[in-house]
Amino acid sequence: MGSIEFSNTAIAFARYSNADLRKARLLFRLIQKSWVVRFGKGMLRVALAIHFPIKWIIKPTIFKHFCGGETIQECLSTAEKLADYHVDSIPDYSAEGHDSETHFEGVKNEILNVIAASAGHADMPYAVFKPSGIIRGGLLEKVTAGEMLQPAEEAEYERGKLRFEALCSAAVQAKLRIMVDAEQSWIQGAIDELTEAMMMKYNHDAPWVYHTVQMYRTDRLEYMKKLFSRFDEKHIYTGFKIVRGAYMERERLRAASENRPSPIYPDKVGTDKAFNEAMLLCTGRIDKTALCLATHNEESSQLLVDRMLELGLNPKHPDICFAQLFGMSDHITFNLAHAGYSVVKYVPYGPVKTVMPYLIRRAEENTSVAGQTGRELLNIANEVSRRKAAGIW
Repeated sequence: MGSIEFSNTAIAFARYSNADLRKARLLFRLIQKSWVVRFGKGMLRVALAIHFPIKWIIKPTIFKHFCGGETIQECLSTAEKLADYHVDSIPDYSAEGHDSETHFEGVKNEILNVIAASAGHADMPYAVFKPSGIIRGGLLEKVTAGEMLQPAEEAEYERGKLRFEALCSAAVQAKLRIMVDAEQSWIQGAIDELTEAMMMKYNHDAPWVYHTVQMYRTDRLEYMKKLFSRFDEKHIYTGFKIVRGAYMERERLRAASENRPSPIYPDKVGTDKAFNEAMLLCTGRIDKTALCLATHNEESSQLLVDRMLELGLNPKHPDICFAQLFGMSDHITFNLAHAGYSVVKYVPYGPVKTVMPYLIRRAEENTSVAGQTGRELLNIANEVSRRKAAGIW
């Protein structure tokens, strides 16, 4: 087993009916037009502000393509369908953009429900959460900056830390590995500290808690190396989800507004190099480190496949997985799974209005990332042509 045939659209779209392919083709054609995304984003904000009913048009279109459902039950049903193709799922409650303690408690409780629902399901081996979904972003920013907290803020932060630990503890008890998402650099320092504390507490016998590193940041490779050194001394397992990065424009704008150097690489070449080096670093110490390679990049995916072959690692190695977002890069996900590798889909879910910020980000990402939408459309077009030639369109 060597090179993965990512161009095999029969495998990539096996779960899609002809009607599904038509809808996906239309959706990506719309997303490809930046003016449509900008206009749609503005209209959605207005509709939400005036409580105009939008669910009827959003749920069967962009929501259905990028989300697993509105409830954990609907998400579990989606996970079952993915499992038919040997693809695992990570149910991801995608609530964001709120700052109230009531909201944070609600998110924590929902993720605890996800953990309970996932327990015992071999096709749902991971849990995930976004720290700013359970702790106020402004508070994380103050902690990252090393600012003194007021007594009320200290108490607030303690409550946030308790929520953070409650999720990690519940996952470990349920025998699930839990991934802590990475966020913007101005709040990431606090997230680093919180995640490291949980890794120190729970990763003595296995890599239960995973940290996420955004490799477009110029400091993350050095950060990983220092963490390995510290944790090796204490015989603590490390787990890393490696991503390229999700906040590029915001990082650059903020750095420019504060008249300081950008914390991210100036070009994709630097990011790609750091991403691949991080993968090689983790696989070189796979007896002490678990790796989730979260990427929509064929070259990086093939590089990990080659690396595993070079090291003689089983495609189903328990400490290595590939990951993609639901509704994107199916040619990577399903061809890797078909070849016997461990692959997971991040499957966002939640009420339509709740996940709107997530859906807007997905649309913007597909518009802004060079070649992203064009690649999706090309794969769909190739599958349509294949089905027409086979007389099944």
